[in-house]
Amino acid sequence: LIILFSQQINAEELIGKPKIVDGDTVFIGTHKIRLEGIDAPELKQKCEKKGAEYLCGKLAKNKLTKKINNQIIKCISSGKDRYKRHLATCYMREINLNKWMVMSGYAISYRRYSKKYALEEEFAEHNKLGLWSGFFIFPEKWRKLN
Repeated sequence: LIILFSQQINAEELIGKPKIVDGDTVFIGTHKIRLEGIDAPELKQKCEKKGAEYLCGKLAKNKLTKKINNQIIKCISSGKDRYKRHLATCYMREINLNKWMVMSGYAISYRRYSKKYALEEEFAEHNKLGLWSGFFIFPEKWRKLN
């Protein structure tokens, strides 16, 4: 685990092999990291595709796990949320994983906090990728109901 502090932009870099918690949360060492600007379905959340239910939260976690494939990632933290998680944009080499999750349809743009990935979400929706290929409840609404 490497932690670098930068005075200029007040960002913290967390580098290492992550443990994937779900589609928008990882651990690097003891640091819990929330992928900033995105919201993935919860692990127990079910979605629907072609009339059949599936665990879309589990699928999101599996897709992120497979994408990272036990590689080292770098997360640039912009601060912490009320749960003391780092809010970060994570990269595997030059791939922005936050952006990849939304563009692939496994997470949505968390527009309440950021419009950063709105275009990627529109792309996924237009192309009926991931969640957008069927019916789903927005993760934030699902959490409130459950």
